[in-house]
Amino acid sequence: MIIGVGIDVAEIERFGAALERTPQLAERLFLPAELLLPGGERRGTASLAARFAAKEALAKALGAPGGLLWTDAEVCVEDSGRPRLEVRGTVAARAAELGVRGWHVSLSHDAGVASAVVIAEG
Repeated sequence: MIIGVGIDVAEIERFGAALERTPQLAERLFLPAELLLPGGERRGTASLAARFAAKEALAKALGAPGGLLWTDAEVCVEDSGRPRLEVRGTVAARAAELGVRGWHVSLSHDAGVASAVVIAEG
């Protein structure tokens, strides 16, 4: 059963400008593993914008309650390249309240826009 669906888009250039303007923003939004590629190089702006869109979409799938922490949701990548969500803390608590048992997430970026769709499944 679908409990919630969220979608979000982020303009990549605008997101990059926000990261440049506020250097500590990346650390407030992302966990260290989300910021870095497997080889240790920092992810590109388009990839980070897509991850930010996923966190926004996740919040929408949960009904957009206040009090969720950005770093309580992590966008991970399986060896196959497929994205997946790991939740903890405030996000896990809200998901448990709603009966969420699993997540589906899709990320994309093209033509200057990053997008994400999140489905919360019960």
